[in-house]
This record gives sequence, structure tokens and C-alpha cells, in this order.
Amino acid sequence: MLKDVAALIGRIGVGVVFLAHGWQKVTEWGLDGTATAFAGMGVPLPTLSAWFAAIVELAGGALLILGVAMPVVGVLLAVDMLGALILVHLPNGLLGQGGYEFVLVLGVAALALGFNGGSLSVARLAKGRKVEQPA
Repeated sequence: MLKDVAALIGRIGVGVVFLAHGWQKVTEWGLDGTATAFAGMGVPLPTLSAWFAAIVELAGGALLILGVAMPVVGVLLAVDMLGALILVHLPNGLLGQGGYEFVLVLGVAALALGFNGGSLSVARLAKGRKVEQPA
């Protein structure tokens, strides 16, 4: 049970960060602003990349918190962070301004939690309920 509580705390923490970053892309910068920023960073297909990042981070963060579709969400969030690492942050090195340490930690944490996120989840609750069949 302690392991499941620890995994839930991890999912909430990492999920909140992803949720906040996705929310920022949609509401603060707007998808057009995010695409413009991505283009300036040399991200290929910046409009498509902006939509992908915003949706994966926003929905993925929420789903990670809830514990729904965790393996799929973990992989999608890890792919999102791998793109950020390779396309934007890698040339800046591990540490310092624009370094890749943050996206590396987020990506591997999402992947680990996606496959080892514990049993305290909405998916587990839904699976545990049995629907009674009519007589």
C-alpha cells in the first residue's frame, strides 16, 4: 500500500507539471504563439508540434494524475520530452540555462510512472466495479 501511495504522489507531482505546461501552451501563449516559439527554436512542423505538445501535456498530465491509460500516457509524455530534449535542449548541455535536465527527468518519470504508477487510480477503481447483469 505504501508503494501505491508513493506512486500516486509521484503521478500527481509529475502530472501537475505536465498539466501546467500544456495549459500554458493553450491559454497563455495560445497555439499560434506556441507554434511561433517552436519555429524560432527550429522545431520541425511547428504548428503540428505545438498541437501535439499542448494536447499530450494537458490531457496526459490529467490522465497521469487520474491513473487512466497510464502506459500509453507515459509513452506519449516521454516522446514529447524526447522531442524537446533532442530538438531544443540538447545543444545547451545537461545543466544551466536551457539545459536538458528538466525535460530528461520529466520524460523518464512519466515513462516510469506510466508502467509503475501503482494501483490507486481511476482505472483500477473502474476495473474493480462489476456491472450486474439483468436477470
